[in-house]
Amino acid sequence: MPVVVVESPAKAKTINKYLGKNYTVLASYGHVRDLPRKDGSVQPDDDFAMTWEVGNDSKKHVRAIADALKDDDALILATDPDREGEAISWHLQEALTKRRAIKKSTAVSRVTFNAITKEAVTQAMQNPRDVDMPLVEAYLARRALDYLVGFNLSPVLWRKLPGARSAGRVQSVCLRLIVEREMEIEAFNPVEYWSVKAQMTTPRGQDFEARLTVLGGEKLDKFSLANSTAAELAVQAVASRAYSAISVEAKPAARNPSAPFMTSTLQQEASRKFGMGARQCMNAAQRLYEAGLITYMRTDGIDMAPEAVTEARAEIATRYGPEYVPSEPRVYKNKAKNAQEAHECIRPTDMSRDAASLKVSEDDQRKLYDLIWKRTLACQMEGARLERTTVDLGSDDKQVVLRATGQVVLFDGFMRVYEEGRDDVVDEDDKRLPQIMQGDAVKFAGGLAAQAEKAGKDACVLSENAAVLSLQHHTQPPPRYTEATLVKRMEELGIGRPSTYASVITTIQDREYVRKDKNRLFPEERGRIVTIFLLNFFRTYVGYEFTANLENQLDDVSAGDRDYKELLGNFWRDFHAAIAETSDLRISEVLDVLDDALAPQLYPPREDGSDPRICPKCGTGQLHLKTSRTGGFVGCGNYPECNYTRPIAGEGAEGEEKLLGEDGGDEIWLKDGRYGPYVQRGEATPENKKPKRSSLPAPRNGGWAKEETTLDKAVQLLSLPRNVGDHPEGGRISANLGRFGPYLMHKLPGDEKPVYVSLKQWTEMFEVGMNHAVEMLADKRANPGRGRSAAKALKELGEHPSEGGAVQIMDGRYGPYVKWGKVNATLPKDVEPANVTMDQAVALIAEKAPKKKAPAKKKAPAKKTAAKKTTTKKTATKTPTKEAGAEE
Repeated sequence: MPVVVVESPAKAKTINKYLGKNYTVLASYGHVRDLPRKDGSVQPDDDFAMTWEVGNDSKKHVRAIADALKDDDALILATDPDREGEAISWHLQEALTKRRAIKKSTAVSRVTFNAITKEAVTQAMQNPRDVDMPLVEAYLARRALDYLVGFNLSPVLWRKLPGARSAGRVQSVCLRLIVEREMEIEAFNPVEYWSVKAQMTTPRGQDFEARLTVLGGEKLDKFSLANSTAAELAVQAVASRAYSAISVEAKPAARNPSAPFMTSTLQQEASRKFGMGARQCMNAAQRLYEAGLITYMRTDGIDMAPEAVTEARAEIATRYGPEYVPSEPRVYKNKAKNAQEAHECIRPTDMSRDAASLKVSEDDQRKLYDLIWKRTLACQMEGARLERTTVDLGSDDKQVVLRATGQVVLFDGFMRVYEEGRDDVVDEDDKRLPQIMQGDAVKFAGGLAAQAEKAGKDACVLSENAAVLSLQHHTQPPPRYTEATLVKRMEELGIGRPSTYASVITTIQDREYVRKDKNRLFPEERGRIVTIFLLNFFRTYVGYEFTANLENQLDDVSAGDRDYKELLGNFWRDFHAAIAETSDLRISEVLDVLDDALAPQLYPPREDGSDPRICPKCGTGQLHLKTSRTGGFVGCGNYPECNYTRPIAGEGAEGEEKLLGEDGGDEIWLKDGRYGPYVQRGEATPENKKPKRSSLPAPRNGGWAKEETTLDKAVQLLSLPRNVGDHPEGGRISANLGRFGPYLMHKLPGDEKPVYVSLKQWTEMFEVGMNHAVEMLADKRANPGRGRSAAKALKELGEHPSEGGAVQIMDGRYGPYVKWGKVNATLPKDVEPANVTMDQAVALIAEKAPKKKAPAKKKAPAKKTAAKKTTTKKTATKTPTKEAGAEE
């Protein structure tokens, strides 16, 4: 039986159903070989020779494939139809040849299919080919580039910027986008402007809203009303006149559907509609693909197979009627940069199956399939027909004009099924207008008082009849990126490729360069420092145009139009010189350069006109940029006499120390430390090196957010430990807040160690009485082996899809975690336990699961011959270096 190899067991199981007993279908479990994470795996001086090794986890899978080939001399490589899939097939062929499982007589072929359906798989088996070496060479070039950047640039970061993790070819450019957007926001100066609107009613008693466009016979622009005085005059002018419809213009309009999904647009829409991160989206899509429900999900193509178009049109006619089917099929042009890497769009394999008809238990998969199904049908439906209406209301003296706009949907077309989400856009022209005829006299309707109250007294001007309202506005800075808008921007700039977006965005978050808060991406201090360092010392290599051009060159390699070793040589020559030049710099020189580069953000002008570099605490020291293991910060040059610090984001930024007030003559401070926010009584001095401190109680113990800390709460925390009272058998009972939460402590006379009892809520430290405390301590002493109560299961996810065994979300001592057998994987801070899917859990388990060591070779029994001594040579081993930018 021919041996067919795919990546995953789920995919193998599905394909095995289609091929039957005449084939042996095995899984490689992803890549079987990788570059060892140590220096020398790519050797520029040896024509960029690359050293590959089979991972410990992969050895058993390669062995299983080799064993299967003993019974049949035919190997069919059926990995995914993209560059990574081609590389896996090449690695398998190389690894099996090296262990002599592939012989001269072995027939090796490569097949690809865009969907895991019986028809697609059967057709692929009838059209075998060889491994596409240009695609493999493009993969080798990318891996070599990422390795050379990571293992040469990252050590420079470690030496020059304490706290920096690593740098990557694409991740550093992605990080630059986020950091520069944050700097734009910080440098933004809002501009005040006012708008005026009126609530009107038609002769038939239908209310509508109109905005002021002409005042005093002159057309207004956005900033014409610059302050409240101008706004008040405008409101009086509008409210004192009568109006009639001087112009009613209705124009037909049409809206056409969006193209079907490719990888980047799927990630963007999943983020907009469901808040899914790129990795979460791709994990769900991978499972749908392996189940045979959708076509391949890593694609930059928007073409759709003719038979799929026909099927979609038939389904539209059946479900919605023939009027929703256009006379001709819609054709979408593929904008992929490299035709060889472009595949069909992401679509359902069976157009007749909607999400409700699927047996899919995972919520993420069900929602994503529904999104793909609707978008695919919509892209082949008739366009929507609209009527956009614009009404101008003029005063009798022609000095004031109000305008009302709206639209009417005459035929919903594709909008009946699906509408694409929008990023940071509010369209006010979608409102429907009542019927108005030219010449109709309109009157004020009133009713704007509620809107005025909501806006606030200082931010609005309301007419006496409550029908004319002026609102204060300020121009807004550009919004922070979401994962959707970041993917869109990277795609526009030509940075990275669809298959890399999820891993790149995940990497910069895992390395704590960026954090995600309410779906927005914020740069951390270490991420900002790394970016400014790279912009000053390696600007070329974080340049948008340079990175995009390099991607285009890699695409040329894929197409067979460029030699990949020539590309590597051109890159390495200049990059190696830049590394050598920077390696000689001292840390103080680097910090001086960064201090100057960041000066506008670090030291903005102060309102009182004083020197922004003077320390606000001691009044004499100069502020300087400093670094630590946790990133960059601004500190006073008079340290240790003055220990003032603040984040590099500026005064008032999150993380800055804050004086809450005074208690008993001591200043009470709120600060940020290595383990989170804390409160402190007084300041550290030579006489008082360790002032009293207390961490804030965690939210899981009923605590509060840092910004909710008040002086009273701080003083209460700093009063700990609390003396609950004297135990009847001797010794004092105290309540305190520790690193792992609130607790009771008591030590009996003669005991070696005290007994600790955890408390559920922080308030119990101040409320627990003697009787209850004695009971809890007695219970703990009576059951010393019980310790903490068993962890509580917050959510049951079901059986592990490939390995078996229950997967649960547990409530642990240190926070929620995923449990599978003996593997416990902590949940990321921004993930709610209730929202965790099986895909996410499996990914976390895979990262946490211990790597299986190869079994040790058994030593041969020693011979019992006498006398002759043997000597053994010690084998020198290299210690692997720290992981450095293995991904893009």
